[in-house]
Amino acid sequence: MNGVPAMPAPLAALAAEFERMDRGLRTESLIDYADQFEEVAPEIARRPFPELNRAPRCESEAYVFATDRPDGTLDFHFAVENPQGLSAKAWAVIVRETCSGQPLEQVAAAPQDVIYRIFGRDLSMGKGQGLIGMMELVQHAARVRIEWKRRHAAGLEG
Repeated sequence: MNGVPAMPAPLAALAAEFERMDRGLRTESLIDYADQFEEVAPEIARRPFPELNRAPRCESEAYVFATDRPDGTLDFHFAVENPQGLSAKAWAVIVRETCSGQPLEQVAAAPQDVIYRIFGRDLSMGKGQGLIGMMELVQHAARVRIEWKRRHAAGLEG
């Protein structure tokens, strides 16, 4: 055992919970998550949002932002420009709740198929690619902080 789970425990638990749901309950639950969406606070990011933070391939024009926590983990924040972007909003809430404050190595290692475990295998290719794009930015932020910590510990950065 290497001691590093493949993904954050809250995300794994939620994925297992969604896998047990039938399609109707899964849809209702995802809508509930989307209803909880809160846009990134203006003290973190304001419009126009930087293109660097725009999730690739996301038709809902989602943006991902990460802020550092004192414990060395990250908080994740999102903006979704398409008011109809329920899947992007639901995924943003799920990632915020299950990946914020989690070990960076676990966030970076989360498999992309967790999206299909939560949204179901009938998720359209376009939506799936957009949600994967959001997760790629989350994982990129985690990897950047991991590399910074490694370099800082080695005395390569001041």
